[in-house]
Amino acid sequence: MEKRALITIRNLRKEYPNVTPLKDVSVDIHKGDVISVIGPSGTGKSTLLRCINLLEVPTRGEIIVDGVVTTDRNTNISQIRRKMGMVFQSFNLFAHKTIIENIMMGQIDLLGRSPQEAYDKGMELLRTIGLSDKALSYPDELSGGQKQRAAIARTVAMSPEIILFDEPTSALDPTMVGEVLSVIRGLAGQGMTMMIVTHEMKFARDVSTRIFYMDQGEIYEDGTPEQIFEHPLRERTRVFVRQLKILHVEGISRDFDFPAFMTRLEEFGRKQQLSQRQIYALQLVSEEVVIGKLLPFAGGEIALDVEYSERENLAQMYFSYGGPPFQPFSDGEDLSVRMIQGMTTQIGHSYEDGVNRLKICL
Repeated sequence: MEKRALITIRNLRKEYPNVTPLKDVSVDIHKGDVISVIGPSGTGKSTLLRCINLLEVPTRGEIIVDGVVTTDRNTNISQIRRKMGMVFQSFNLFAHKTIIENIMMGQIDLLGRSPQEAYDKGMELLRTIGLSDKALSYPDELSGGQKQRAAIARTVAMSPEIILFDEPTSALDPTMVGEVLSVIRGLAGQGMTMMIVTHEMKFARDVSTRIFYMDQGEIYEDGTPEQIFEHPLRERTRVFVRQLKILHVEGISRDFDFPAFMTRLEEFGRKQQLSQRQIYALQLVSEEVVIGKLLPFAGGEIALDVEYSERENLAQMYFSYGGPPFQPFSDGEDLSVRMIQGMTTQIGHSYEDGVNRLKICL
């Protein structure tokens, strides 16, 4: 049985004076779809969401929500927006109101529920997301993750038919991302229709029924998570997915900005949804190998590729460096060598055409 098209978009275009983030988007969004929107920065992902709920007015094209043409000037936009919840990266909670008041407001003002009904619904949702003890707290008293969970509860309380998430974890500390993604995952399990602009690729793969890969102002490829992440059909999708899985660093020398590299390594690990323990292991091994072993002996600069295999839950590090043949882990009695060997599953070394290649798996 074919799913009902909850939202139909035809030839959508959005222009600004100096840029055109959306060039030509046509797609159907069905009831029950969980769609993650991914792609490079500046390719129109957030603009697409803001056009769907008309926070941005499209330059051209047609959007039909539940049979109503929302881009028609005579359409009651407020009524249409009640069907669509929006969760922003900046939470947008009212700072002068308690969490339960934030959740009750829209229910009372827009849905006509009584204060008691709105309170009961709000408390039910807060219990579901583990924040019932924060009902009388103010937003400034909550962590970033708690604020975002409260913002999601406020949106769900309005009983929308679809929820649009605009990078809901981008403003959060890494330790808080998981708690917000857990709430979104729970909504997906309940059959909620959702579109999520996200950089959390493992989450996108796990929770989505469809992936939109956006590039150059269009939905460049639309497919299942398996298709997009494992068997992309188009070239720019293949390049993007490969870059997600591999971190390439070159020019590592004595003057290299190692703290900046540690940050890049953590960001890479976050995108793969590695545990904090795994990320720390990558950082520790990188530092020990490069600073403690290779820089004192390697000839010239060092290059490093870090690759993560989700299927095997395995991170692999490939170091390339010049000079004579040099295997830094030949001395099994060295304390740092023993430490690295205790954290890794495999260490291999080869030498060819004047280049050392060191492979470490962990």
